[in-house]
Amino acid sequence: MIKRFIIAFILLALVVGGLVGFNIFRDNAIKQFFANMPVQPVTVSTTTVKPITWKPGIEAIGTVSAARGVDLTVETSGVIKDIRFHSNEKVEQGAVLLQLDDGVEKADLDATKAQAALDQTALARAIELKDRGVGSQVTLDVARATATASEAQVNKLQAVLDQKQLRAPFSGTVGIPRVDLGQYLSPGTTVATLQDLETMRVDFSVPEQQLNLLRIGQKLHLGPADSNLPFRGMIRGIDPKIDPVTRLVAVRAEVANPEGKLSPGQFVQVRVELPAEDGVLALPQTALVTSLYGDYVYVVRPAKPADDAPAAAPEEAKGEAKPAEGADAKPADDAKPAGGDEPALTVAQIFVKPGRRSEGLVEVGQGIKPGDQVVTAGQNRLSNGTPVVVDNTIDPTRPANQQAAQR
Repeated sequence: MIKRFIIAFILLALVVGGLVGFNIFRDNAIKQFFANMPVQPVTVSTTTVKPITWKPGIEAIGTVSAARGVDLTVETSGVIKDIRFHSNEKVEQGAVLLQLDDGVEKADLDATKAQAALDQTALARAIELKDRGVGSQVTLDVARATATASEAQVNKLQAVLDQKQLRAPFSGTVGIPRVDLGQYLSPGTTVATLQDLETMRVDFSVPEQQLNLLRIGQKLHLGPADSNLPFRGMIRGIDPKIDPVTRLVAVRAEVANPEGKLSPGQFVQVRVELPAEDGVLALPQTALVTSLYGDYVYVVRPAKPADDAPAAAPEEAKGEAKPAEGADAKPADDAKPAGGDEPALTVAQIFVKPGRRSEGLVEVGQGIKPGDQVVTAGQNRLSNGTPVVVDNTIDPTRPANQQAAQR
Protein backbone atom coordinates (compact mmCIF):
# COMPACT_ATOMS: atom_id res chain seq x y z
CA MET A 1 0.00 0.00 0.00
CA ILE A 2 2.82 2.39 0.89
CA LYS A 3 4.65 1.47 -2.31
CA ARG A 4 1.62 2.38 -4.45
CA PHE A 5 1.25 5.68 -2.63
CA ILE A 6 4.88 6.57 -3.30
CA ILE A 7 4.56 5.69 -7.01
CA ALA A 8 1.41 7.85 -7.33
CA PHE A 9 3.10 10.75 -5.58
CA ILE A 10 6.13 10.52 -7.92
CA LEU A 11 3.86 10.49 -11.01
CA LEU A 12 1.91 13.50 -9.70
CA ALA A 13 5.13 15.40 -9.07
CA LEU A 14 6.31 14.63 -12.61
CA VAL A 15 3.02 15.89 -14.12
CA VAL A 16 3.00 19.08 -12.04
CA GLY A 17 6.66 19.73 -12.77
CA GLY A 18 6.04 19.23 -16.48
CA LEU A 19 3.18 21.72 -16.48
CA VAL A 20 5.17 24.31 -14.56
CA GLY A 21 8.16 23.86 -16.82
CA PHE A 22 5.96 24.16 -19.93
CA ASN A 23 4.43 27.40 -18.68
CA ILE A 24 7.86 28.85 -17.89
CA PHE A 25 9.13 27.86 -21.33
CA ARG A 26 6.06 29.37 -23.03
CA ASP A 27 6.36 32.67 -21.14
CA ASN A 28 10.04 32.96 -21.99
CA ALA A 29 9.34 32.19 -25.64
CA ILE A 30 6.60 34.86 -25.83
CA LYS A 31 8.83 37.42 -24.10
CA GLN A 32 11.70 36.64 -26.46
CA PHE A 33 9.39 36.91 -29.47
CA PHE A 34 8.06 40.33 -28.55
CA ALA A 35 11.51 41.56 -27.48
CA ASN A 36 12.97 40.73 -30.89
CA MET A 37 9.92 41.86 -32.92
CA PRO A 38 10.73 45.07 -34.87
CA VAL A 39 8.65 48.17 -34.00
CA GLN A 40 6.73 49.51 -36.98
CA PRO A 41 7.47 53.20 -37.67
CA VAL A 42 4.65 55.72 -37.32
CA THR A 43 3.90 58.08 -40.21
CA VAL A 44 3.89 61.73 -39.12
CA SER A 45 3.86 65.22 -40.60
CA THR A 46 6.51 67.72 -39.53
CA THR A 47 7.51 71.34 -39.77
CA THR A 48 10.94 72.93 -39.44
CA VAL A 49 11.38 75.52 -36.71
CA LYS A 50 12.62 78.87 -37.98
CA PRO A 51 12.35 82.48 -36.80
CA ILE A 52 9.36 84.33 -38.23
CA THR A 53 7.90 87.81 -38.14
CA TRP A 54 5.26 87.58 -35.43
CA LYS A 55 2.15 89.67 -36.03
CA PRO A 56 0.42 89.90 -32.67
CA GLY A 57 -3.14 91.05 -32.40
CA ILE A 58 -6.15 91.41 -30.13
CA GLU A 59 -9.06 89.21 -31.13
CA ALA A 60 -12.65 89.92 -30.16
CA ILE A 61 -16.25 89.41 -31.21
CA GLY A 62 -18.12 92.44 -32.57
CA THR A 63 -21.55 93.54 -33.74
CA VAL A 64 -22.06 95.58 -36.89
CA SER A 65 -24.33 98.61 -37.02
CA ALA A 66 -24.81 101.40 -39.53
CA ALA A 67 -22.90 104.62 -38.97
CA ARG A 68 -26.26 106.36 -39.37
CA GLY A 69 -29.45 104.39 -38.90
CA VAL A 70 -32.92 105.26 -37.59
CA ASP A 71 -36.44 103.86 -37.41
CA LEU A 72 -38.62 106.35 -39.27
CA THR A 73 -41.75 107.59 -37.48
CA VAL A 74 -44.34 110.32 -38.01
CA GLU A 75 -44.75 113.35 -35.75
CA THR A 76 -48.52 113.70 -36.05
CA SER A 77 -51.55 111.50 -36.51
CA GLY A 78 -53.39 110.96 -39.75
CA VAL A 79 -54.45 108.56 -42.49
CA ILE A 80 -51.82 107.40 -44.99
CA LYS A 81 -52.53 108.95 -48.37
CA ASP A 82 -49.43 107.85 -50.30
CA ILE A 83 -46.37 105.61 -49.77
CA ARG A 84 -43.52 106.77 -51.98
CA PHE A 85 -40.77 104.20 -51.35
CA HIS A 86 -40.09 100.50 -51.91
CA SER A 87 -38.10 97.94 -49.97
CA ASN A 88 -34.29 98.31 -50.20
CA GLU A 89 -34.60 101.48 -52.23
CA LYS A 90 -31.82 104.03 -51.98
CA VAL A 91 -33.21 107.46 -51.18
CA GLU A 92 -31.64 110.90 -51.00
CA GLN A 93 -31.77 113.25 -48.06
CA GLY A 94 -35.05 115.20 -47.94
CA ALA A 95 -36.97 112.81 -50.20
CA VAL A 96 -40.67 112.41 -49.29
CA LEU A 97 -41.26 108.82 -48.19
CA LEU A 98 -44.83 108.98 -46.89
CA GLN A 99 -47.73 111.41 -47.22
CA LEU A 100 -50.60 111.70 -44.73
CA ASP A 101 -53.99 113.20 -45.56
CA ASP A 102 -53.52 116.99 -45.28
CA GLY A 103 -56.71 118.42 -46.78
CA VAL A 104 -57.84 120.19 -43.60
CA GLU A 105 -54.41 121.65 -42.93
CA LYS A 106 -54.16 123.00 -46.49
CA ALA A 107 -57.54 124.71 -46.18
CA ASP A 108 -56.57 126.29 -42.87
CA LEU A 109 -53.31 127.47 -44.39
CA ASP A 110 -55.04 129.04 -47.39
CA ALA A 111 -57.47 130.91 -45.13
CA THR A 112 -54.66 132.15 -42.91
CA LYS A 113 -52.63 133.28 -45.92
CA ALA A 114 -55.62 135.31 -47.14
CA GLN A 115 -56.00 136.93 -43.74
CA ALA A 116 -52.26 137.59 -43.64
CA ALA A 117 -52.44 139.31 -47.03
CA LEU A 118 -55.31 141.49 -45.77
CA ASP A 119 -53.36 142.39 -42.65
CA GLN A 120 -50.34 143.32 -44.75
CA THR A 121 -52.58 145.64 -46.83
CA ALA A 122 -53.93 147.26 -43.68
CA LEU A 123 -50.38 147.76 -42.42
CA ALA A 124 -49.33 149.42 -45.66
CA ARG A 125 -52.37 151.77 -45.48
CA ALA A 126 -51.62 152.65 -41.85
CA ILE A 127 -47.99 153.46 -42.76
CA GLU A 128 -49.17 155.67 -45.65
CA LEU A 129 -51.67 157.55 -43.44
CA LYS A 130 -49.03 158.07 -40.75
CA ASP A 131 -46.65 159.48 -43.35
CA ARG A 132 -49.36 161.98 -44.44
CA GLY A 133 -49.89 162.99 -40.85
CA VAL A 134 -53.54 161.91 -40.70
CA GLY A 135 -52.97 158.57 -38.93
CA SER A 136 -52.12 157.94 -35.30
CA GLN A 137 -49.16 155.94 -33.99
CA VAL A 138 -51.51 153.63 -32.10
CA THR A 139 -53.30 152.64 -35.29
CA LEU A 140 -49.96 151.89 -36.97
CA ASP A 141 -48.77 149.77 -34.05
CA VAL A 142 -51.98 147.73 -34.03
CA ALA A 143 -51.76 147.15 -37.79
CA ARG A 144 -48.11 146.10 -37.53
CA ALA A 145 -48.84 143.65 -34.67
CA THR A 146 -51.80 142.18 -36.53
CA ALA A 147 -49.70 141.62 -39.67
CA THR A 148 -46.90 140.01 -37.65
CA ALA A 149 -49.34 137.67 -35.89
CA SER A 150 -50.90 136.66 -39.20
CA GLU A 151 -47.47 135.88 -40.67
CA ALA A 152 -46.58 133.78 -37.62
CA GLN A 153 -49.86 131.90 -37.93
CA VAL A 154 -49.05 131.14 -41.58
CA ASN A 155 -45.65 129.74 -40.57
CA LYS A 156 -47.27 127.64 -37.85
CA LEU A 157 -49.84 126.10 -40.20
CA GLN A 158 -47.09 125.50 -42.77
CA ALA A 159 -45.11 123.58 -40.15
CA VAL A 160 -48.22 121.55 -39.27
CA LEU A 161 -48.70 120.81 -42.96
CA ASP A 162 -45.06 119.72 -43.30
CA GLN A 163 -45.56 117.22 -40.47
CA LYS A 164 -48.00 115.41 -42.71
CA GLN A 165 -44.99 114.37 -44.81
CA LEU A 166 -42.27 111.91 -43.75
CA ARG A 167 -38.92 112.89 -45.28
CA ALA A 168 -35.58 111.05 -45.28
CA PRO A 169 -33.28 112.69 -42.68
CA PHE A 170 -30.19 111.50 -44.61
CA SER A 171 -29.29 109.50 -47.70
CA GLY A 172 -29.41 105.74 -47.26
CA THR A 173 -31.26 102.50 -47.92
CA VAL A 174 -34.85 102.26 -46.72
CA GLY A 175 -36.20 98.98 -45.40
CA ILE A 176 -39.47 97.09 -45.68
CA PRO A 177 -42.62 99.25 -45.24
CA ARG A 178 -44.40 98.41 -41.99
CA VAL A 179 -47.59 100.31 -42.81
CA ASP A 180 -50.28 100.12 -45.51
CA LEU A 181 -52.12 102.65 -47.63
CA GLY A 182 -55.17 104.03 -45.80
CA GLN A 183 -53.89 103.03 -42.36
CA TYR A 184 -54.35 105.47 -39.49
CA LEU A 185 -51.05 106.39 -37.87
CA SER A 186 -50.41 107.84 -34.47
CA PRO A 187 -47.20 109.68 -33.46
CA GLY A 188 -44.28 107.32 -32.78
CA THR A 189 -45.48 104.52 -35.08
CA THR A 190 -42.52 103.00 -36.96
CA VAL A 191 -42.95 103.26 -40.72
CA ALA A 192 -39.66 101.72 -41.88
CA THR A 193 -35.94 101.69 -41.10
CA LEU A 194 -33.38 103.85 -42.89
CA GLN A 195 -29.73 102.77 -42.84
CA ASP A 196 -26.66 104.39 -44.34
CA LEU A 197 -24.71 101.29 -45.43
CA GLU A 198 -21.74 103.09 -46.96
CA THR A 199 -19.94 103.27 -43.63
CA MET A 200 -20.47 100.75 -40.84
CA ARG A 201 -19.69 100.79 -37.14
CA VAL A 202 -18.38 97.76 -35.27
CA ASP A 203 -18.78 97.62 -31.49
CA PHE A 204 -16.72 95.10 -29.51
CA SER A 205 -15.14 94.68 -26.08
CA VAL A 206 -11.64 93.76 -24.91
CA PRO A 207 -10.29 92.80 -21.46
CA GLU A 208 -9.00 95.62 -19.29
CA GLN A 209 -5.47 94.10 -19.41
CA GLN A 210 -5.31 94.95 -23.14
CA LEU A 211 -6.57 98.52 -22.84
CA ASN A 212 -3.06 100.00 -22.92
CA LEU A 213 -2.46 98.33 -26.31
CA LEU A 214 -5.30 100.21 -28.04
CA ARG A 215 -5.04 103.60 -29.71
CA ILE A 216 -7.42 105.83 -31.66
CA GLY A 217 -6.76 105.31 -35.37
CA GLN A 218 -5.37 101.79 -34.90
CA LYS A 219 -6.07 99.48 -37.84
CA LEU A 220 -8.03 96.26 -37.58
CA HIS A 221 -9.34 93.40 -39.69
CA LEU A 222 -12.82 91.97 -39.44
CA GLY A 223 -15.16 89.57 -41.18
CA PRO A 224 -17.77 86.86 -40.67
CA ALA A 225 -16.82 83.88 -38.51
CA ASP A 226 -16.17 81.61 -41.53
CA SER A 227 -14.00 84.08 -43.50
CA ASN A 228 -10.41 85.26 -43.45
CA LEU A 229 -11.28 88.78 -42.18
CA PRO A 230 -11.38 90.57 -45.56
CA PHE A 231 -12.61 93.96 -44.30
CA ARG A 232 -10.31 96.71 -43.06
CA GLY A 233 -11.30 99.28 -40.47
CA MET A 234 -10.00 101.73 -37.91
CA ILE A 235 -10.66 102.35 -34.23
CA ARG A 236 -12.67 105.56 -33.76
CA GLY A 237 -13.58 105.41 -30.09
CA ILE A 238 -12.46 103.79 -26.82
CA ASP A 239 -14.71 104.00 -23.78
CA PRO A 240 -12.73 105.66 -20.95
CA LYS A 241 -14.66 103.64 -18.36
CA ILE A 242 -14.11 99.95 -17.60
CA ASP A 243 -17.24 97.96 -16.85
CA PRO A 244 -16.89 97.06 -13.14
CA VAL A 245 -18.97 93.89 -13.61
CA THR A 246 -17.44 92.33 -16.70
CA ARG A 247 -14.01 94.07 -16.55
CA LEU A 248 -14.32 94.79 -20.27
CA VAL A 249 -13.71 97.97 -22.25
CA ALA A 250 -16.08 99.01 -25.05
CA VAL A 251 -14.41 99.88 -28.37
CA ARG A 252 -15.96 101.26 -31.57
CA ALA A 253 -14.47 101.02 -35.06
CA GLU A 254 -15.53 102.21 -38.50
CA VAL A 255 -15.20 100.27 -41.74
CA ALA A 256 -16.07 101.20 -45.31
CA ASN A 257 -18.81 99.09 -46.88
CA PRO A 258 -19.08 100.22 -50.53
CA GLU A 259 -20.34 96.83 -51.78
CA GLY A 260 -22.87 96.41 -48.99
CA LYS A 261 -21.53 93.03 -47.82
CA LEU A 262 -21.86 93.98 -44.16
CA SER A 263 -25.34 94.33 -42.67
CA PRO A 264 -26.46 96.02 -39.44
CA GLY A 265 -26.73 93.54 -36.57
CA GLN A 266 -24.25 91.12 -38.14
CA PHE A 267 -21.87 89.05 -36.01
CA VAL A 268 -18.18 89.45 -36.94
CA GLN A 269 -14.74 88.48 -35.72
CA VAL A 270 -12.38 91.38 -35.07
CA ARG A 271 -8.59 91.38 -34.96
CA VAL A 272 -6.74 94.54 -33.92
CA GLU A 273 -3.26 94.71 -35.42
CA LEU A 274 -0.30 95.28 -33.08
CA PRO A 275 3.32 96.12 -34.05
CA ALA A 276 5.14 93.18 -35.67
CA GLU A 277 8.06 91.44 -33.93
CA ASP A 278 10.99 89.78 -35.74
CA GLY A 279 12.87 86.61 -34.77
CA VAL A 280 10.05 84.88 -32.92
CA LEU A 281 9.98 81.06 -32.78
CA ALA A 282 6.46 79.81 -33.39
CA LEU A 283 4.83 76.48 -34.21
CA PRO A 284 1.44 75.45 -35.54
CA GLN A 285 -0.94 74.89 -32.65
CA THR A 286 -1.42 71.28 -33.83
CA ALA A 287 2.19 70.54 -32.83
CA LEU A 288 1.63 71.37 -29.16
CA VAL A 289 0.42 68.60 -26.83
CA THR A 290 -0.97 69.53 -23.41
CA SER A 291 -0.82 67.13 -20.47
CA LEU A 292 -1.01 67.21 -16.68
CA TYR A 293 2.79 67.38 -16.56
CA GLY A 294 3.10 70.32 -18.96
CA ASP A 295 3.11 71.19 -22.65
CA TYR A 296 5.42 69.31 -24.96
CA VAL A 297 6.23 68.60 -28.60
CA TYR A 298 7.90 65.71 -30.44
CA VAL A 299 11.15 66.51 -32.23
CA VAL A 300 12.37 64.20 -35.02
CA ARG A 301 15.99 63.00 -34.70
CA PRO A 302 18.19 60.50 -36.53
CA ALA A 303 18.06 57.15 -34.71
CA LYS A 304 21.16 56.10 -32.75
CA PRO A 305 22.75 52.68 -33.47
CA ALA A 306 21.29 51.33 -30.26
CA ASP A 307 17.83 52.29 -31.48
CA ASP A 308 17.99 49.74 -34.30
CA ALA A 309 17.01 47.05 -31.75
CA PRO A 310 14.45 48.91 -29.68
CA ALA A 311 14.08 47.93 -26.06
CA ALA A 312 12.11 49.50 -23.23
CA ALA A 313 14.12 51.69 -20.89
CA PRO A 314 14.11 50.72 -17.21
CA GLU A 315 12.04 53.77 -16.36
CA GLU A 316 9.54 53.02 -19.12
CA ALA A 317 9.36 49.37 -18.12
CA LYS A 318 8.32 50.43 -14.66
CA GLY A 319 5.71 52.81 -16.06
CA GLU A 320 7.62 55.98 -15.07
CA ALA A 321 7.81 58.37 -18.04
CA LYS A 322 10.93 60.57 -18.02
CA PRO A 323 10.87 63.78 -20.07
CA ALA A 324 13.46 63.88 -22.83
CA GLU A 325 16.20 66.47 -22.77
CA GLY A 326 16.59 69.29 -25.30
CA ALA A 327 17.08 68.48 -28.95
CA ASP A 328 20.84 68.44 -29.61
CA ALA A 329 20.97 66.43 -32.81
CA LYS A 330 20.41 68.09 -36.17
CA PRO A 331 17.16 66.83 -37.73
CA ALA A 332 16.98 65.45 -41.20
CA ASP A 333 14.73 67.64 -43.36
CA ASP A 334 14.25 65.06 -46.11
CA ALA A 335 13.78 62.11 -43.80
CA LYS A 336 12.63 58.84 -45.37
CA PRO A 337 11.61 55.42 -44.03
CA ALA A 338 14.31 53.28 -42.53
CA GLY A 339 15.73 50.76 -44.91
CA GLY A 340 18.90 50.36 -46.96
CA ASP A 341 21.27 53.27 -46.62
CA GLU A 342 18.53 55.74 -45.64
CA PRO A 343 18.73 56.97 -42.01
CA ALA A 344 16.15 55.79 -39.51
CA LEU A 345 14.30 58.43 -37.52
CA THR A 346 12.92 58.55 -34.00
CA VAL A 347 11.15 61.20 -31.93
CA ALA A 348 12.13 62.83 -28.67
CA GLN A 349 9.61 64.27 -26.27
CA ILE A 350 10.58 67.89 -25.51
CA PHE A 351 8.79 69.97 -22.90
CA VAL A 352 8.30 73.58 -24.01
CA LYS A 353 6.97 76.85 -22.64
CA PRO A 354 4.20 78.19 -24.91
CA GLY A 355 3.34 81.87 -25.10
CA ARG A 356 0.99 83.96 -27.23
CA ARG A 357 -1.32 82.45 -29.82
CA SER A 358 -2.33 84.07 -33.08
CA GLU A 359 -3.70 82.92 -36.45
CA GLY A 360 -3.17 79.21 -35.75
CA LEU A 361 0.37 79.67 -34.40
CA VAL A 362 1.70 79.47 -30.85
CA GLU A 363 4.83 81.23 -29.65
CA VAL A 364 7.40 78.92 -28.01
CA GLY A 365 9.79 80.55 -25.58
CA GLN A 366 11.82 77.56 -24.35
CA GLY A 367 12.60 73.99 -25.38
CA ILE A 368 13.24 74.22 -29.12
CA LYS A 369 15.72 75.97 -31.37
CA PRO A 370 15.84 76.95 -35.06
CA GLY A 371 16.27 73.95 -37.35
CA ASP A 372 14.41 71.45 -35.18
CA GLN A 373 11.94 69.26 -37.05
CA VAL A 374 8.74 69.15 -34.99
CA VAL A 375 5.83 66.75 -35.47
CA THR A 376 2.56 68.49 -36.37
CA ALA A 377 0.29 65.44 -36.87
CA GLY A 378 0.24 61.86 -35.57
CA GLN A 379 1.30 62.58 -31.96
CA ASN A 380 -1.44 60.37 -30.50
CA ARG A 381 0.55 57.25 -31.52
CA LEU A 382 3.96 58.48 -30.37
CA SER A 383 6.03 58.08 -27.26
CA ASN A 384 9.61 58.96 -26.46
CA GLY A 385 11.91 57.05 -28.88
CA THR A 386 9.21 55.82 -31.30
CA PRO A 387 10.54 55.29 -34.85
CA VAL A 388 8.78 57.48 -37.40
CA VAL A 389 8.41 58.04 -41.12
CA VAL A 390 7.98 61.64 -42.29
CA ASP A 391 5.25 62.32 -44.86
CA ASN A 392 4.58 66.02 -45.46
CA THR A 393 2.25 65.61 -48.44
CA ILE A 394 -0.61 66.59 -46.13
CA ASP A 395 -0.22 69.68 -43.97
CA PRO A 396 -2.76 69.80 -41.11
CA THR A 397 -2.10 73.51 -40.60
CA ARG A 398 -3.71 74.41 -43.95
CA PRO A 399 -7.32 73.94 -45.10
CA ALA A 400 -7.99 70.82 -47.15
CA ASN A 401 -9.21 72.76 -50.20
CA GLN A 402 -5.89 74.62 -50.44
CA GLN A 403 -3.93 71.36 -50.38
CA ALA A 404 -6.17 69.84 -53.03
CA ALA A 405 -5.62 72.88 -55.28
CA GLN A 406 -1.84 72.39 -55.13
CA ARG A 407 -1.97 68.73 -56.17
